[in-house]
Amino acid sequence: MSDSRSENQTPGWPYILVAPNGARRGPSDHPRLPVSMEQIVETARACFESGANGLHLHIRDPEGQHSLDSGQYLETLAELRQAVPGLELQITTEAAGVYDVPAQFACLEQVRPEWASISVREIARASELADKVYGLCSDQGTRVQHILYDTEDAALLAQWQKAGIVRGGQTESLLVLGRYTSGQQSSPQDLDVFPTGASPWMVCAFGTQEHACLTYAAQQGGDVRVGFENSLTDESGTLWKDNAASVSALVAMLERAVK
Repeated sequence: MSDSRSENQTPGWPYILVAPNGARRGPSDHPRLPVSMEQIVETARACFESGANGLHLHIRDPEGQHSLDSGQYLETLAELRQAVPGLELQITTEAAGVYDVPAQFACLEQVRPEWASISVREIARASELADKVYGLCSDQGTRVQHILYDTEDAALLAQWQKAGIVRGGQTESLLVLGRYTSGQQSSPQDLDVFPTGASPWMVCAFGTQEHACLTYAAQQGGDVRVGFENSLTDESGTLWKDNAASVSALVAMLERAVK
């Protein structure tokens, strides 16, 4: 796969990636937020049946904390492939204040994932390793989705692309709307500051306007990421029953707005 468009995706319809847990939230935030491997697999199956094309995977250690453990990643990926073979799988390399760039590189090298999300600003903490990180992904066939939090991140990505640090086929990006707004409440207009163009781009958003932001992005040709990593509630502030309920509601909104 060269971009975020999938064989299991309807032409003219946005790619839907579900992010069901993230690095920081837990059952105290929502009782149906998946933490264990069994919960993640169950959630993945339900979200695929509700219309998700892919899964953005975070794993947790035995204490429920964010982890990049390669053995656990490989075990979870194997379980997911067996349980939901039609669902594409993307691992996160998020540092979450725990991991440095060498640890992120080691995760990529040991797991050899088909698809990974990589924060440009996190790799910039050790910019001398950037060429090594992106070169590894290119050599082993790992698709890269660049996480961009603002226009400075986008400018740095463009700089690395021009310099050849980011390889030619590594064009996907995830535009994070409203990460640093008051109360982490995104709005559709947060997208307007980002450069969008021919390269595949996806959007995620926080707060009660999550689905409105994603629909706005889809109307402009973008793909979308939805789930409890970013928002737990609908537009009225009511908790979703589970991740699958959020995916189903987003699909219904997109059907009204996009088709």
